[in-house]
Amino acid sequence: MSESNPLEIRGAGGKSVLVCSTGGHLSELLRVESRLGIHEDSLWVTFDTPQSRQELEGRRVHHLPYVGARDPLSVLKVGPVVRSLVRSEQFSAAISTGSSIALTALAACAMSGIPSTFIESVCRVHGPSTTGRLMQRIPGLDLRTQHARWAGGRWKPYPSVLEDFQSETVLPAQEPLRIFVTLGTFQGYRFDSVIDAFLATGLANADTVWQLGDTSRDDRLPGTVHDYMSPADFAQAAAEADVVVAHAGVGTLLELLGMGIYPVQVVRRAARKEHVDDHQTEIAEYVNATGIGIAVDGPDLTADVIRYAAQRRIVDGKAVRNTVGYRG
Repeated sequence: MSESNPLEIRGAGGKSVLVCSTGGHLSELLRVESRLGIHEDSLWVTFDTPQSRQELEGRRVHHLPYVGARDPLSVLKVGPVVRSLVRSEQFSAAISTGSSIALTALAACAMSGIPSTFIESVCRVHGPSTTGRLMQRIPGLDLRTQHARWAGGRWKPYPSVLEDFQSETVLPAQEPLRIFVTLGTFQGYRFDSVIDAFLATGLANADTVWQLGDTSRDDRLPGTVHDYMSPADFAQAAAEADVVVAHAGVGTLLELLGMGIYPVQVVRRAARKEHVDDHQTEIAEYVNATGIGIAVDGPDLTADVIRYAAQRRIVDGKAVRNTVGYRG
C-alpha cells in the first residue's frame, strides 16, 4: 500500500465486500465507494430499509436482519452469514464504516484471507467508537480514522467524507420561512426538546413539514406531520424548504450537504434519553468548526439560529472538480 496515497485501500480495485449498517454508516461507505472505483460485481451487506433499497438500487446486495443499538447477540449472528457469503466466491477486499455489525463481519472476512479495512465514522472526532476499540483486538485489520489528529499506532488517517463541502452566503429567504424539521428514524428514543424549542421560536407555520420518527405528539403541530417519510419524500421536503432543522446524524448530514443545503443540526443527548450516548456532540463540534452547518443542543435552537441558516448554502468541492473542463 502506497503511503503517498491516503485514499488507497488494500485490494479495493477488485471485487469487494462492502458491509455496514444503514443510516449514516451507509451514506459514508457510499461516498468512500465513489472514491475507490470499486468493481461492479462487489457485494453490499446491510439492512433492508427504504434507504438501502433506493441508494443501492442496481448493485448486488445481501440484506441482513436489522440489528439495533447495543444488541450483541444479533451482532454475533452476522459473522456466520458473512463467512458463508465470502466462501462462495472470490473477493479482493472487505471494507466497512460500521457500526457494530462490522465487528463480526470484518473478522469473518479477515479469517477467510480477505484484506479487510475498517474506516471509523466521521462522527468520531476525538477517538474510536466502542466498535473501533474492539476492532483493535482483531489482528490484520487495516484501521482508518477520518480525523488525523488522533491517528497513531494501528490507526492510519483517511480523508474525511465531509472535507469537500464548504458554505457560502446567499440572499436570505423571505419570511414566513418554509422549514422542514426532521428528527430521524432512530427507534426507541424520543426527541421532544427540539420540537419544544422550535415551537418557542414562533417560526412554525402552515408550511412547516415535520418528520417525527418515534417522537409522536399529542399536541397539534402546525403544518404537515409525518412519522416516517420515504427517501423521495424526504428529499422533496428538504429541497422545497428554506431551512432544514435536523438531528445531528451523519447520514442526514451527508444527504443535506449533497443537496447544497446548509443544515441546522440539533444534538441528541443521553441525559435526556434521546440517544444511547453523546457522540452527536462530536460531529456537531466538527460542523461548527468547519462551517458546513450550524449545530446546537436541542433546547438551544432559536429563531436567530434558523434565520442565520436561511442565509447560507453548501458547495460540494468534489462535484466542482469533477465538472468537465475544471483545472484544479
